Amino acid sequence: MKKVLISGASIAGPALAFWLRSAGFAVTLVEKAPELRAGGYPIDVRGTALDVVRRMGILPRLREQHISTRRLTFLDADGGEIVSVAPDAIIGGAEGEDLEIRRGDLIRTLYDLVRDDVDVRFGDTIATLTEDADVTFRSGREETYDLVIGADGLHSRTRELVFGEESAFHHYLGYSFAGFTMPNDFGLVREGVTWSTPGKGAALYAVLDSEEVHGFLVFARPEPPLEAFRDPEAQRDLIARTFAGEGWEVPRLVTAMREADDLFFDVVSQIRMPRWSAGRVALVGDAAHAPSFLTGQGTSLALVGAYVLGQALATIPDHAAAFAAYENRLRGFVEANQALVSEGQATLFPSTPEALERRNAALRQLTTAPPPAPRPEHSALTLPDFPVPVR
Repeated sequence: MKKVLISGASIAGPALAFWLRSAGFAVTLVEKAPELRAGGYPIDVRGTALDVVRRMGILPRLREQHISTRRLTFLDADGGEIVSVAPDAIIGGAEGEDLEIRRGDLIRTLYDLVRDDVDVRFGDTIATLTEDADVTFRSGREETYDLVIGADGLHSRTRELVFGEESAFHHYLGYSFAGFTMPNDFGLVREGVTWSTPGKGAALYAVLDSEEVHGFLVFARPEPPLEAFRDPEAQRDLIARTFAGEGWEVPRLVTAMREADDLFFDVVSQIRMPRWSAGRVALVGDAAHAPSFLTGQGTSLALVGAYVLGQALATIPDHAAAFAAYENRLRGFVEANQALVSEGQATLFPSTPEALERRNAALRQLTTAPPPAPRPEHSALTLPDFPVPVR
């Protein structure tokens, strides 16, 4: 029985663990966080990824967790309403098919699938790693595996140890953002509100009838703010300076951002690599090919990538050939979805006055136009059959 270590217990990691365990692999799942990460902001599952969760047997449970956001309202610089539309009018998708669920609900659902069959280790992470899958953990434990898979996200430690510094693969798309929760003092229920000026955006998103809302502040910046990456106070100061003097509820969001204990700050970027494997080590999900949150496809690509990698390893005995098959099948699908957004061209947060006016005009037309068809990129991959029945 092959021993596989998967680093990262968010989405791609547990999903891959499910497929490998179903195929008879002995799987260890290591997660540096002390417990399951269960943040509640909404994510989407679309297209080919719906086929993945259907094959996993969790589609009915995810349907029960569907948020069903009722409307998105867009505001101008003074807080005046530009338009209020149903999300499907913007996103498109197969009516009644695409899922919008809280990230934490999906993570919990995936974890419940594997918790009894996989060796899950919280509060530990990989400290050293070779292409031959020799691992030293931060806890001091040393082990050798047949394979090691990095499913540890945009800033993957596994990728850094085997493939080199993130800077070689990181493609900045011209925006930085902050996310946090704050009290729902706005009367929002199952809806989102977005405010924009050229190069700046703010949003409030109410999931169901929660007492909290998710706040977001997004801003264009020619170069990534490297000086703020490891300094939360520098992040808060940068955001406060950027949004100083702005209208609507932006001052309240900035105050809440300063007080939040769950502030998440990062840049909008993609990971683009010439190869996703080296020796006995491979990458999956954002670690291999993060598309950026602006595409709305990070979760779906993680689920699809986990399935394709699991299927390859389950059907091809030689790991090098399996990794090659995984890349050959998936790369075109990944690149098509990454191409949904380009540098400085965030559709919902335009960086110039002209682009903002074009966006607003397009939004107004949505009130009379039929919903857009599903994006072909979302369903551009047909899944191969998995070789064994799953539970």
